[in-house]
Amino acid sequence: MSTAIAVLGDFESSGQPVELQALAGVSALTPMFGDSSEGTGRANVIVSSGATFGMVGESPAMRRVLDRVARVAPTGATVLVTGETGTGKELVARAIHAGSPRAKRPFVRVNCGALAEGVVASELFGHERGSFTGALERRKGRFELANGGTIFLDEVAELPPAQQIALLRVLQEGEFERVGGTETLKTDARVVAATNRNLDEAVREGRFRSDLLFRLNVFPVAMPSLRERKGDVALIAGHYARQYATKLGKRIRGVSPSAMEALVAYPWPGNIRELQNLVERAVILARGEVLELADFELPGPAIPHSDAEPADERQSIEAALRAARGRVYGPDGAAESLGTAPSTLDSRIRRLGIDKLAFRAGRRN
Repeated sequence: MSTAIAVLGDFESSGQPVELQALAGVSALTPMFGDSSEGTGRANVIVSSGATFGMVGESPAMRRVLDRVARVAPTGATVLVTGETGTGKELVARAIHAGSPRAKRPFVRVNCGALAEGVVASELFGHERGSFTGALERRKGRFELANGGTIFLDEVAELPPAQQIALLRVLQEGEFERVGGTETLKTDARVVAATNRNLDEAVREGRFRSDLLFRLNVFPVAMPSLRERKGDVALIAGHYARQYATKLGKRIRGVSPSAMEALVAYPWPGNIRELQNLVERAVILARGEVLELADFELPGPAIPHSDAEPADERQSIEAALRAARGRVYGPDGAAESLGTAPSTLDSRIRRLGIDKLAFRAGRRN
């Protein structure tokens, strides 16, 4: 039996469920950072405000992350958080902000990948009244709103070239102009950026500026995938089981051994986000006080990781698209059945040259 299961409590070969109460001592990242405890190498955290940011784990990979976050948080250094979709990059950004002298100032989040190219400049830097159709009044941008605090640039690799140049100027000089304005404004916003893409590769392909990468990558924090921290699966599952049991007003005493074994063995292509969703579903479906394997409704064959054989990856994606009739997004889309983020699946579809439209209305069988 996995060590990850044993640390949760009194699991024995007798088949007793893994108890959730034992999770009370699990390390969780909070605004007040403490030294390693008694030479264990564990980044213990002293709870001062009750916030945990959902970062739970004691694996060596997570200890390294916690240590780096604790070291960089009190500084004003720019941080670049990398890792697959669903690994908790925003939680790292929030923890860095909360552990810094800027904690009482604004934390402003921008999803660069969700902004249309024509509005990126306005969102980041604001605009003057009449600067474009629909600009009926002056509007402050995110960098103005984050002044004195932290701005989190999620999916920073999706910024168009013109805004990469503007961001570089902000990082170098702390200056920008609103769209349609002539006044040079200053900002003292700390930048934490995140991406699930390989920026070195993007630089080689000419899609991302090398000088901007150097400015963003002052202090890198690499979030491990859940596959790289299997020892934390039981801890995280227990954390969310307690959270959702409380939220839904249900009494959940533990997780059955067979269910926990399956959770630890599963490859988790969607990382922590996928685990969180499955645990919530299990708590909703549970008829008793112990979460059983059937309650989790683990997906079938998951989408292979990007280092899998292309043929196997293509077959898995095409099978999911066929079942979803070409749909990637939505509750019955291919992304959900594969347990991965829709944006991640879309990028793999493009990389493999798959025509998802061919699967619509059963056109491809």
